[in-house]
Amino acid sequence: MFGINGGELLVLLVVAAVVIGPERLPAYAEQLAGWVRRLRDLARDTRERVGAELGDPDVDWAALDPRRYDPRRIVRDALLDDPPARTPSRPAVPRPGRTAPAAAAATTAAFVDAPVPAAAGGPAPFDDEAT
Repeated sequence: MFGINGGELLVLLVVAAVVIGPERLPAYAEQLAGWVRRLRDLARDTRERVGAELGDPDVDWAALDPRRYDPRRIVRDALLDDPPARTPSRPAVPRPGRTAPAAAAATTAAFVDAPVPAAAGGPAPFDDEAT
């Protein structure tokens, strides 16, 4: 608590009692008691409001453990809910330095403007139309 040990706190209380004096000490003690009461009421009200907002206090925290999170299972369950939609497959775009199969080479003419991945270790391709 603020780096003050018990002995230092006792010395501070004695100095405060001497500075405040015996005639004003009861008024300050009463004021401190009122602050403590208000703080206690505020904490109780906050606890009640949080309990009311969260609802059921019987939450299964083990089911919400992030270590049990399996993204593959969640994606698989989400995909199984809807019927599989068939999308036309896009022909493979040949990478630089590789030869495309004859069937794919004929269809790649439609994808000339498709972005080509940068070679490993080389600079990224420059896009002059990028914002």
